[in-house]
Amino acid sequence: MSIEAEKLFAEVSLGAPENAVGFVLWRLVHRYQREADRALAPLDLTQLQFMTLTMAAWLGRSGEPVAQATLAEHGDIQPMQLSHMLKALEAKGFVRRTTNPADVRAKCLTVTAAGLAVLREALPLVIDVQRRLFGDQGLPGGDLLEALVALDGAVRTRT
Repeated sequence: MSIEAEKLFAEVSLGAPENAVGFVLWRLVHRYQREADRALAPLDLTQLQFMTLTMAAWLGRSGEPVAQATLAEHGDIQPMQLSHMLKALEAKGFVRRTTNPADVRAKCLTVTAAGLAVLREALPLVIDVQRRLFGDQGLPGGDLLEALVALDGAVRTRT
């Protein structure tokens, strides 16, 4: 088997896993999620719940309810996965979901006062995780963040 594996990686792959962008991104994302989960645990939030709550608050900062579909599109999240995440946040009292007046099959959400309060505590914790893992390069204006934003924009236009 090892000879076949050697041949496979010599002929078809990019070599070592570290030569593949997907592998490096996967490893970094999981490391970031673990660190953020640890930092957010005292607030009873996971990194995914935090990101969902943060996006909902950002999109709803005008005070208008946010369509669940808009949140899914903005975060590039599968609607079913988002629905499960919102149910968890709703159970914690951080968001409130209502029927969309324009479409009774759709949901709108608002971030509650409790949701904003937990975000006020959570944001500095997650920013600290980002700073520890990525340094100044991961902050606004940093090379890493600018490169990732540019790449994200390019990929979105191609797909």
